[in-house]
Amino acid sequence: MCKFAQSLFFKPIMKVQVINKSKHPLPQYATEQSAGMDLRANLSEPIVLKPLQRCLVPTGIYMALPKGFEAQVRPRSGLAIKKGIGVLNSPGTIDADYRGEVCVILVNLSSEEFVVEDGERIAQMVIARHEQAEWQEVEVLEETERGAGGFGHTGKK
Repeated sequence: MCKFAQSLFFKPIMKVQVINKSKHPLPQYATEQSAGMDLRANLSEPIVLKPLQRCLVPTGIYMALPKGFEAQVRPRSGLAIKKGIGVLNSPGTIDADYRGEVCVILVNLSSEEFVVEDGERIAQMVIARHEQAEWQEVEVLEETERGAGGFGHTGKK
């Protein structure tokens, strides 16, 4: 089988070193084609999150990503639509050289209290490649059709 055909059928697997100090299973993909894996709260007691309050929720997960990769922490769509719970600084970035505990900054954007329970799926994590930029200072930028237009300048279509 040619390499192109193999790439259509075989999903590459990246090995990531992980320490699980939580009481819960490691994060995992829910389906074969999931981009993100759920992170669970690792708590000794529930956290009551009042409206517009934010808190740092530990997961008990520590990891060592390969160089050139990051982990992005994002909200879970179900918690966002059903309960108004989001992730601040979303997506949060976990750098490849970070070795501390993975924690999630949750915010309650609803008008009701939300209780974060131990083991609850609170966010999702996507591991992605990234590049580092090297700045090249110039006097003028290349012109484009869009130019400096932004923030909705193209109107409603």
